Amino acid sequence: MTLHVRSEAWPRHERSPSRTAVVQAGSGATSRGGVRVPRPSARVIRLLRQSSGLIVVVFVWQLGARAWLGATTPAPTEVLSAGWELTRTGEIWQHLAASTRRVAIGLAIGITIGTLLGVAAGLARVAEDFINAPVQVLRMMPAVALVPVFIIWFGIDDVFKIALIIVAPIFPMYVNVFAGIRSVDQKLIEAAESLNLNRFELMRFILLPGALPQAFVGLRQALGIGWLVLVVAEMQTTPVGLGYLMNDAKEYLRTDQIFLVLVIYAILGLLTDLAVRLLEKRFLSWRNGFAGR
Repeated sequence: MTLHVRSEAWPRHERSPSRTAVVQAGSGATSRGGVRVPRPSARVIRLLRQSSGLIVVVFVWQLGARAWLGATTPAPTEVLSAGWELTRTGEIWQHLAASTRRVAIGLAIGITIGTLLGVAAGLARVAEDFINAPVQVLRMMPAVALVPVFIIWFGIDDVFKIALIIVAPIFPMYVNVFAGIRSVDQKLIEAAESLNLNRFELMRFILLPGALPQAFVGLRQALGIGWLVLVVAEMQTTPVGLGYLMNDAKEYLRTDQIFLVLVIYAILGLLTDLAVRLLEKRFLSWRNGFAGR
């Protein structure tokens, strides 16, 4: 005798879930009327969380400009309007291109010099004894104090501005690269020596990868300082650039354009920082450190 049991005889809540339901539950999808509706991914949620702080700042700025700060501080909507006006005329692109070119040249040269000095001082004590004292003395001099000296040396054209930007990132790169190399565990050095690695292989496989996390910290600091020094450099006599746009807006009391330039500086700094963080994910994927909770 064969016993046939209809599934409808069992209560609905006691039925075992189907394979499709298990797959949907595991993939984070929900079902509405038989149609799968994917839930927001973790990446989207993380992006919203990272943007929430800026959204709050802009919201408070908008309310404060209307309620507390008065006519001297433009609201974000007025800043956007000024940006659209300069974009429509094409003037903003001319200034942005000039500033970007200056900071790109200055940062490229300055970061290279700082990295080479840090590597040399980190690898050899003779180089450390020769390099460290002059670099530490120059590091204590603020970039603003060098402005009149550089104007005397290089004039007021782009050479002065680029030279000022070159100096700024040297010191954070030197300090962090040097500290990164010297913080490599001595046991790793002993293990490399037991494997008969030569000096080049020791530097390539042990020292430089071990110093890379600290070097990226220095790179983030160097990029931020480069944009700050660009502001100082372009506030001097210049025919084109974001600093010129700010000075011109100051003469005509265009506070909306002044704040527009400040916002552009902030966005450019944020973009460069994000670029470094992407490089960190690419080259430091081997690192298994604490990522927060």
